[in-house]
Amino acid sequence: MTPSASTLAFVESPVQLLNVLEWAHAQAACAPGGAPLLDAVPAQPGRAGSRGPAGAGGAAAAPVRAPGRPAGAGSWLRIVVLPPTDPMSRGQLRRMAGLARDEGYGVVWQEARGGRLAPLKALAALAKDVRAARRAVVGDPFSRYVQLLLTLVRAEELVVVDDGTATMEFVAQTARGERLVRWHRVGGGGLPGRVRELAYAPVSATARRRFTPAAGTGRRVEVFSSMPVTVHGGMTLRVNEFAWTRARFGPPRLTKGTDLVGTSLVETGVVDPARYLDAVRALTLEHGATRYFAHRRESPEKLRTLSEATGLEIVRPDLPLELIARRGPVGRTIVSFPSTVVHTLPYALTGTGVTVAVCDVEAAWLTGSASPRARSFLAGVTETARDVHRLPAQTASAAG
Repeated sequence: MTPSASTLAFVESPVQLLNVLEWAHAQAACAPGGAPLLDAVPAQPGRAGSRGPAGAGGAAAAPVRAPGRPAGAGSWLRIVVLPPTDPMSRGQLRRMAGLARDEGYGVVWQEARGGRLAPLKALAALAKDVRAARRAVVGDPFSRYVQLLLTLVRAEELVVVDDGTATMEFVAQTARGERLVRWHRVGGGGLPGRVRELAYAPVSATARRRFTPAAGTGRRVEVFSSMPVTVHGGMTLRVNEFAWTRARFGPPRLTKGTDLVGTSLVETGVVDPARYLDAVRALTLEHGATRYFAHRRESPEKLRTLSEATGLEIVRPDLPLELIARRGPVGRTIVSFPSTVVHTLPYALTGTGVTVAVCDVEAAWLTGSASPRARSFLAGVTETARDVHRLPAQTASAAG
């Protein structure tokens, strides 16, 4: 990777890459003076930036390159993709990487998984550019590999873009001075797991210090988020309004039906599979849903069972849902369980006439192995969503 870019971004999922593109778009839009940074996300931003009239129809539009964009305009940013092993995520990441290249940004595909030596080889390959970067952008502060890379970062400016609702937990945990642990993670692994935790503790502690800079150090941390967070200490916050997505895609053609959005709550061990099936069946009957947009982590077996039990058309998106929905066609109503999209879709679909609804998750749906934080965290995701219609969990459970 020569020459080194002034800004280096590390992403491990399609949504992280989308949010890096949104951040880069916002960064370019506010240059040279820059947009003001806020202390907290407002309940919902103004809608003045929407494209097209409410409920506008028409064919789905392809992404549009900014007119007159000079060659090399994105050379200040290089995006390092650290792909996971599952095929769905890798496929979406490759397509997102193509969109990033279309915008003029450099993209490096760096395998860091798939073998015991893969992380070390990737670290060695990236070390020079990581040290040379003047700004680092990360998409998952909980990632152990990202935390390991942070031990090499010399940049004074660090930007954290959304990795879904994890941003809410990241800001809350750093405010409390806690170690960074994903909300759905439950301790385990026995003695070997505890040994690994102890061996990794110095790396984790270094990452926490980088994310919470002390006054007078000259280091800055920006959070670029669509989530309802309040930053603290030396952090600043800029709201992700999905301006790049709205500029490049849509407005979508609207269908008469309702679309359901899938979740990986079953795959992460939070929600019982049978309860989830009952909820999807009830929502399908209640709202006349016809399509189910699968989460990239949902298993083929689970999706086959859902389709057979409900008659829903299963759609496996080739891009993050914010882009799929903005590109269209999309239902006039989108129903989701507590997840990232109840916060992001109102931004991406502003001015289109689409209603986003969220269905609560009952405590009875949770598995016995679910994290003690699971119930309160999911409730917080629902309660803080704005410009969405809230559906009671009883609606889903009663029809099961």
